[in-house]
Amino acid sequence: MKILKNTLSYSDQKTNVMYFIPDATEDVKPVFVILTHGYTADKSSIINWPIRLAEVGVSCALFDIPGHYQGNYSEVADFEHFKVHAHELFYEAFKCLVTTFKEEFPLNEHFAEANNMKLVLGGHSLGAMLSLKAMGMPEFAEFEKRAIGVGLGMAPKDVVHLFDTPFYKSTLKVREQLVSPELKPDNVFPWIKEEKETIQISNQDIHLISGDDDLVVGSDGMERFMESLEGKNNRVTMERPTKLPHHEPQFAASHVKKYLKKINWI
Repeated sequence: MKILKNTLSYSDQKTNVMYFIPDATEDVKPVFVILTHGYTADKSSIINWPIRLAEVGVSCALFDIPGHYQGNYSEVADFEHFKVHAHELFYEAFKCLVTTFKEEFPLNEHFAEANNMKLVLGGHSLGAMLSLKAMGMPEFAEFEKRAIGVGLGMAPKDVVHLFDTPFYKSTLKVREQLVSPELKPDNVFPWIKEEKETIQISNQDIHLISGDDDLVVGSDGMERFMESLEGKNNRVTMERPTKLPHHEPQFAASHVKKYLKKINWI
């Protein structure tokens, strides 16, 4: 495969993106995947997802969320702007991936037409939530698409959530220094909670994956989020691997690939 480096524009900043292009001698698929990572992480945390997919002929883009310093030193100047526009990076990455695909595979450029293409938007945790928001963009309306969300669920009811424990709060004193000040936990966590409760997408196909050992999602967080999404007329499936802790999303690569194989996209 070929890995190409580029940048995406966000406000007056740039954020990094990598494109994973299949080997031209292999069976190239009309499947395009756009991915991003979780809060305070970077694209390296899930880089094996697009690698595994590119090995079977799928073209992928993996971008860094702005203001995440492990990915790049871009800043988020205004959290209100971030809340409204961050998910639009999925479309920016998609456009560049399509252009790159046509350059690399001129004989297969018809794969990139809306009536031929299958599209996946996905990510881990915060990235998964942003991918769901992107599913509702009018720019993606004409495409056959699926969302894959790893490590995403409703906060537990009537118990102390991991985010509220003294130990977790102490770790955030370090982690919040890995992101732009506007993306501090006091801004991001309440927003994520609200988005999950009020997200306005409907008539979408969504696959959720969360491990039995994911302490952030908890024992029934994924199920309750699934019920909420289904209540808005989405078609939702889920998978619960035994080993997929929240801080090790790389273990989801095989499950992402297995899901796409199950629906006959690869």
